[in-house]
Formats: sequence, structure tokens, C-alpha cells
Amino acid sequence: MNVVDLRAELEQGTLRPAYLLAGSEPLLREDAWSALESAILGDGPRDFNLDRLEVGRATPGRLEEALASLPVMAARRLVLVRELEGRGPKIDAAWATALEQALKGASSDSVAILVVVTAKIDKRHKWVKAFREPAARVDCEAPTRARDLGAFLSREARAQGVQLEPDAAELLAERVGPQLLLLRQEIEKAGLLAGPGSPIRREHVQQAVATVAEEPIWDLTDAIGQGRTAEAIDLLARMLGQGAPAPVVLGALASHFRKLVRAAHGEPVGGPPFVARKIEQQARRLAPRRLVACLRAIHRADVQLKGGGVLAPDRALEQLVLSLAS
Repeated sequence: MNVVDLRAELEQGTLRPAYLLAGSEPLLREDAWSALESAILGDGPRDFNLDRLEVGRATPGRLEEALASLPVMAARRLVLVRELEGRGPKIDAAWATALEQALKGASSDSVAILVVVTAKIDKRHKWVKAFREPAARVDCEAPTRARDLGAFLSREARAQGVQLEPDAAELLAERVGPQLLLLRQEIEKAGLLAGPGSPIRREHVQQAVATVAEEPIWDLTDAIGQGRTAEAIDLLARMLGQGAPAPVVLGALASHFRKLVRAAHGEPVGGPPFVARKIEQQARRLAPRRLVACLRAIHRADVQLKGGGVLAPDRALEQLVLSLAS
């Protein structure tokens, strides 16, 4: 299931004994966790009914103890097992065994509900497979298809109590890309510009959302594709110096390289004919393997910008451009 499915179940009063919130998008993981915490604990006391176990800081033995405890002045209690972001400790064999044992005894009438949160899973592992009925695995990956991203924008606008016109949503997705936290913030900004009760139109997005100018992005990707490292770094510095936020620059690079990958595989990329021609020309200069490596580097930079590393955003982007142009 995804986060939308989870919320629908919770609104109907359906609670499962265990949930695995897995995916690289922190916003979706946090939204899913917040929905579960609210549904399970409500306004009840957290001190006695919520256990937070961080892998690497708590031992697997604590899991059995936490699940065996009874709720205090509440119908249920909640046990959270969370992997640390970045290069922190991950679920190892001992934790995997503890989770498998916990799920063997899970049933729909469990008073202690287990929630495991992780950015990445291997679906072949037994402990991951153990999150089957009556438990559930919640997909927390950012949408990659335009239709799914549009659906996220529509849901987010409704959640914020604003109306987002289709052409405004299209421009927002184009300028920001699948960066969900940034999209949430930009909808809020555009809604303030539109004013109470007024729909968000394309012009509001144009005013509110910082963008990376078309020509600098083409210049930057040209310099990257041709290995002109010094020029690429200079172009990046100028874009940041002109006020382009690091997440927006990264989103533009991610969107551009995804189009290059599609073009390299003979898929249409959309847009005006001259844009499609430039995309195809750039795609021919880069081998498919190189394009995939570039997307992986962009993903690592995205993790850095979302707090998964120690580098400042501008420095993380500089490292990314060096990697892409080398």
C-alpha cells in the first residue's frame, strides 16, 4: 500500500498489528508515521505508551520487552523501530531475527502496534517478507511518473485548503520536480500570493517559485556532458549567486538527466521540438551507463540536501557537478 491507502484505512478505523514504512522520501515516511501515531495514540499519554527504538542505540532485546508491555490509560501502545539516516547502523541479523519473532505473534487484536521505519529495504530478506497480512508494508518512494506527481500535488493542495489549477500544477512540477517537501512549501507560498478563497494560477507559481533559468541549465548540462569541469563549476556558482535555491538547482538537474535517459532509450521526452532536439543531442554524447551513474550521483546529492550528510547544500551541489563532469 502507499500513504494514501494507509490514511484511507486509518480513517475507516482499520488498524494492523505492524507496519513497515519503507522508502527514500522522508516526507512520505514522516506523513505515514504521523498518521499512525495520531490514529493509534490519539490524545493519550505518550510517556508510557510510545517506545522509540533506534537501531544502533537500542538492542533487539528491547523490542520484545516493549511489545510485551501493556498500555497505560489507553487502548493501545506504539513501538517504533527506526534506522538512523545516512550511514548510521542498519537492521542486522539480530534485529532481523527479533522482528521476525515479533511478527509471528502479531494479530489483529494486538494492543502493542509495531512500526518500522527505514529508507531502504531488500524485499528478499525474510524480515521484510514477514510484513504480510495482517501486517502491511507502506511504500514511501517519491512519485516518478508525471501522473503520480500530479496526484500528489492535487492531494497536497486539498490538504492545505487551496485550489490548484492544472496549468499551475504542471508548472510547479516542471520547476521543482519530485521534491515533495519543497513542493509542499511552494504550494503554501503560492497560496498566500493567490489570497484566501482564490485558486492558485500559473502566474502565482511563476511569482512564488524560484526557478533555474532555461539557458543556464542548458549551459550547465552542456558543460557537464562535454567534461568542461571548471566552466560547469563557474556556471553553478553564478546560478547559486543569483539566488537559485540548491534544491531547485538539483531538481532541474534531476529532471534534465531523467529526460536524457528517456531519450537515450528512444522514448519521447515531450516539450517543444527544439527542446526535444537539444535533449536528443545531449543524450547522444553520453553513454547509457554514464547517464545511470549520473542519476545515482544526483540521488546521493538529494540525500545530502535532505540532511543525510554533513556537507552544506552549496558544497554538496559542487561535489555533484564535479562528479557529473568528470
